[in-house]
Amino acid sequence: MTLSRLYALLVLCVLGLSPVASHAASKEVLDAKVREAVQELYKTSSAAKELAGHAQAMLVFPEIYKAGLVVGGEFGEGALLEGGHTAAYYNLGSASIGFQAGVQRKSVVILFMTAEALKRFQSVRGWKAGVDGSVAIATLGAGGQLDTETVQKPIVGFVYSNQGLMYNLTLEGSKITRIRK
Repeated sequence: MTLSRLYALLVLCVLGLSPVASHAASKEVLDAKVREAVQELYKTSSAAKELAGHAQAMLVFPEIYKAGLVVGGEFGEGALLEGGHTAAYYNLGSASIGFQAGVQRKSVVILFMTAEALKRFQSVRGWKAGVDGSVAIATLGAGGQLDTETVQKPIVGFVYSNQGLMYNLTLEGSKITRIRK
């Protein structure tokens, strides 16, 4: 067995043992986690709450698990909220190769600021960040304010609650696919 196959097997085992990958959350459980993740984001930044108030829709992934040892992968389930109500459910997944080691859990919220950006997202089967749409990752500046250039983008993402040994604030290459619940 080659070293790369061994690493791939290790990653699959780690992801297979994670609670997210081993069984899909029910609608009720996922909806509760989505609500908690939104409240946590609002506690983290009042500017994020204000920006979310202007968004057409909000895609919330309360728990994305990433694991890797040279070869890595990440997975999570979430919901698209329109007008504060669940419109659809999605999963997010990606794979990567490179210098990485560890396990991480994070939450991601993606705001669709324009009707056009939301329509493009909903019309693509298997939407890929960085290919089908560019996500501007929000960062907080002095006084907890968001970068003014970022807030003018059609799609704005928040990555927070990072835990573990990995640290990666990009969504590039992540594939988001609608699922049935």
